[in-house]
Amino acid sequence: MDTRLNTFAVSPEIMQAWLACSEKVAESGLEKPLLELVKIRASQINHCANCLNMHSYEARQAGETEQRIALVAAWREAPCYTDRERAALAWTEHMTLIAEKGAPDDVYAALEAQFSKEEQVKLTMAIIVINGWNRLAVGFNLFDASRGWKA
Repeated sequence: MDTRLNTFAVSPEIMQAWLACSEKVAESGLEKPLLELVKIRASQINHCANCLNMHSYEARQAGETEQRIALVAAWREAPCYTDRERAALAWTEHMTLIAEKGAPDDVYAALEAQFSKEEQVKLTMAIIVINGWNRLAVGFNLFDASRGWKA
């Protein structure tokens, strides 16, 4: 499949603002391994090969094991995730599929038990950001396995 267009070339000002938002969220203080698991899970749901490739690599760089990366799609059944990670992954699934799943009270209660109010906002923004990148990558076919993002 060919790239449909280069978003940075077509709309550099908006894309630079989006990139700046992404960087600000990444620097929010939430644990890097947690953020990478969230990005992987959202990217699995959205079938974004580019982001799965990138964030699996980033997770390894942040100290995640192959086992935890491989099992993130089955986090409910896998015993290797903390309650905090489980709350984040559940919130990720519901925010990614919000039209289908909504934001039920029990999922929010688990989030609230593990994350401060400020962390809840930071985590939700991280989920919004990865979903945005997924939509850009899938919509414009920006993946090339040998190079990552296409130019």
